[in-house]
Amino acid sequence: MQSIQPGFFPGIYDLKKVWLPERFQGNRKRKNYFEGWYFKNVCAEGENTISFIPGISLTDGDHHAFVQVINGKTGKTWYFRYPAEAFLFSKNNFSVQIENNFFSARQLKVNLESDKDHITAELNYDQQVAYPVTLQRPGIMGWYRYVPFMECYHGVVSLNHQIQGTVNVNSRQISFNQGKGYIEKDWGSSMPESWIWMQSNHFPAKNTSFMLSVARIPWIGKTFTGFLGFFLHKGQQYHFATYTGAKISELHRNGNKVDIEIKAGGFKVRISGEQRKMSGPDKGALKAPVQGQMDRVIHECIDSKINITLTSKKGEVLFSGTGINAGFEMVGNTSLLVP
Repeated sequence: MQSIQPGFFPGIYDLKKVWLPERFQGNRKRKNYFEGWYFKNVCAEGENTISFIPGISLTDGDHHAFVQVINGKTGKTWYFRYPAEAFLFSKNNFSVQIENNFFSARQLKVNLESDKDHITAELNYDQQVAYPVTLQRPGIMGWYRYVPFMECYHGVVSLNHQIQGTVNVNSRQISFNQGKGYIEKDWGSSMPESWIWMQSNHFPAKNTSFMLSVARIPWIGKTFTGFLGFFLHKGQQYHFATYTGAKISELHRNGNKVDIEIKAGGFKVRISGEQRKMSGPDKGALKAPVQGQMDRVIHECIDSKINITLTSKKGEVLFSGTGINAGFEMVGNTSLLVP
């Protein structure tokens, strides 16, 4: 494990990390920098969803490591803060340690404690489905990954996997044996001005997973609406993104609902998402970065629904179904995203 010292990074450890987006991407040349991973865990019965978000925030005024937690059913969130020196990472694989909390593609172990709360977990992951990485497409961002000045980069670590283990929240033990998991990450300086993000791998059809992110992207003094996503079904991955030539033909939001249609070269995907309303202004509240500083509050629901209809170019319905236990964020002025 390599350590992060206050205010700077150790040297660039390997240029190969461009094709290994799951690994720690930071380097000493970046200022006002953040990096975080998102581990979503749903129990076998679907009654409990808990996500862990470990990360690092380095700014001139406040550098620290953190672990955020969100309970999908109650909307309760926690932010556990640690010194930046507590953040450790491996050069050889994806593994991150923050004090006595460990995260990797295969395992998660935490022991998080505050004055009022104590959360422990030991979860093991297997049967992961990875996002393909090639020279032309080094991860879900495609060739945009090679652009050095992007505000925010996105990576998908595991589209779908099985879970074994338990989570304890203030002495309440929750079994996640035979549950399903998903892992992704973000890094850069700031999250976008506005975005819509949806994800579910709980469809009636087994081994089916979906994610879509639509965001307002700064680009050489201007902005544009960019998107990326995937749909996994019966072992086949369908990829749709701005860089693939796919187009958003429709995007309509009505309160906590959104309808999106995307046309790609060989197929069309229709998405209807409904975000579960959560009472109270602090429900689902998470901290997000602005110039590396974790001082922006956003709200996420991880107990939503997404209906997906995938049709071929000839109009044949390839899939139609509803994903539950979905992660769902609509942040900022989403009218800016309308094509």
